[in-house]
Amino acid sequence: MVDILIVEDNTELCTLLCDFLRAEGYTVSTAQNGEKALSLYERYGARLVLLDINLPDTDGFAVCRRIRERDNTPVLILTARTDKEDKLNGLVLGADDYIEKPYDIDILIAKIKGIFRRRLARDMITEGDLILNLADGTASKGGSPLALTAKEFELLRLLIENKGQTLTKEYLFERVWGSDSESEPQTLTVHIKWLRQKTEKDPKSPVHIVTVWGKGYRWENEDL
Repeated sequence: MVDILIVEDNTELCTLLCDFLRAEGYTVSTAQNGEKALSLYERYGARLVLLDINLPDTDGFAVCRRIRERDNTPVLILTARTDKEDKLNGLVLGADDYIEKPYDIDILIAKIKGIFRRRLARDMITEGDLILNLADGTASKGGSPLALTAKEFELLRLLIENKGQTLTKEYLFERVWGSDSESEPQTLTVHIKWLRQKTEKDPKSPVHIVTVWGKGYRWENEDL
């Protein structure tokens, strides 16, 4: 999962914004139209979406609506459209802010940092005695830190957030490793084994990370 997905059809502006954000340490993906934006989002996810309204294939309002139907990922609308109706429409659809172009890059970055700070600082996933802190990517079990890699953390997060649902191997691999062309699908099996060793009382007989043969894996919320 990337930190920020930029949806902007102005190539020059998109490149400039990418450079600034990457210099701040964020991972970034870009899309020049709504169809590609939704495809990237549904496949890999993003922690924040910077969304232009004037796109070549659809308007950004439709993209915002689709994202909101899926989850509550923060959305910042960046647009040259200054009409009150447009602004109200964006906010009603669930955008976190509506920023008019041209914007000051320092102010935009400050807003982005503020959103991450507010959103992620309060995002804590608790499952029994297992705690995932989304703000800093750390986890603990029974009060003791779990030594998880970034991929292990993301995989565990996906499983717990969708507990009781079978997630296919293809879905898990694309969400966690999709942007890493050097990884092999077999990597998922290895990481599942490592996670079981770190979270299960008996990794050889797991009761939480359950294999659904021929499909994928499911998190069961038995007593931890």
